[in-house]
Amino acid sequence: MIKDFLIISCTGNNDKIGLKINNNFFIHNFQTKIYKNELLVSTILNLITKHKVNIDNNFSVIVNSGPGRFSSIRVALSVAKGIKISNNAKLYGFRDKDLPTFNLENVEILINKKLLEKKLIKPLYLS
Repeated sequence: MIKDFLIISCTGNNDKIGLKINNNFFIHNFQTKIYKNELLVSTILNLITKHKVNIDNNFSVIVNSGPGRFSSIRVALSVAKGIKISNNAKLYGFRDKDLPTFNLENVEILINKKLLEKKLIKPLYLS
């Protein structure tokens, strides 16, 4: 069961990250479309540091695998994979259509209905 997690939804539109830790859920909205990909890592680091999160093998990273813009999805997948490799966290992916509204209730439905994938080989890009 996924208890504490970081969820990254960066597909080029309405990009957000969420952090669930100790039954609290925090959301960060990206307000700017310029340099958003460059802000992703620093925003995640700030959020994790602010809430004193310990990322280990009990922590999960959930990332949106599309459809969406190529660079946004690639950056989000790369950041998620980096967290997995460096901290031994679990990594899952989901489709944009499976999360209609970015809130804790819908994320928990996504988890409970087992709509998460462990294989992130084929992201979907818009052309």
